[in-house]
Amino acid sequence: MMLICGELAAAEQAYQVSAEHGGDPQPGLARLWAGRGDTQAAVAAVERCLRVRTVPAQRNRLLPQANDVFLMAGDTERAGALAAELEPLAQQPGCESALAAAAHAYACLELARGDAPAVLLYARKAIQGWDRVGCPYRAARSRLVLGCALRQLGDQGSAHAELQAAADTFRRLGALPEAREAQNQLPVPLPGRYPVGLTEREVQVLQLVAAGRSNRDIAAQLYLSEKTVARHLSNIFAKLDVGSRTAAAAWTFAHHLA
Repeated sequence: MMLICGELAAAEQAYQVSAEHGGDPQPGLARLWAGRGDTQAAVAAVERCLRVRTVPAQRNRLLPQANDVFLMAGDTERAGALAAELEPLAQQPGCESALAAAAHAYACLELARGDAPAVLLYARKAIQGWDRVGCPYRAARSRLVLGCALRQLGDQGSAHAELQAAADTFRRLGALPEAREAQNQLPVPLPGRYPVGLTEREVQVLQLVAAGRSNRDIAAQLYLSEKTVARHLSNIFAKLDVGSRTAAAAWTFAHHLA
């Protein structure tokens, strides 16, 4: 099972801060319990929270974490109910982060259900939302879910690009457990896998070009400078013997790398 509770270290820190200030340590503590295998205690804790937290602002903060706990307990039915409740709450004005959280909740739910095609829509919506509100850590979590779904669908090249981008973000932010999880999900590279001597990074750039991304977009997603992206493109064009992004994209699709 993918490590939905990849935030365990962050949850533990939040729990400690809450406890020091006399606050309710839930649902952070419940996520810790679930991540360590005590799902019965975790479910009981979030059930209590769901009963007593009825104000929409409280529910918006509670539902994504409660959804994670139910998924970790294997209860997709109740997780689905929470995701459905979160969606209309997120439609309120000024709730961009709640919209992203709702999309991420649905992406995780569909991944648990084994519906990889459905994951793609929700995960990409979540990534876009997190990017708009400036939450790279949460965007990387959604990118991890997206990469796992792409791998299940057999799109190993795209899966590699998403999972590597997630791992790079986690490492940059110091979230090492999550970086290891993303790295562990990477497809196993095959010897001589890429034609005409393309490197892993060049394939990632090429896939994003094929997806219609600009140099600025590619630089932001792969945490490179635009100058580095331009250099990669120059090398790619030379290896493919093409002279434009359109031709490079066509070559990518023709060779099933996108």
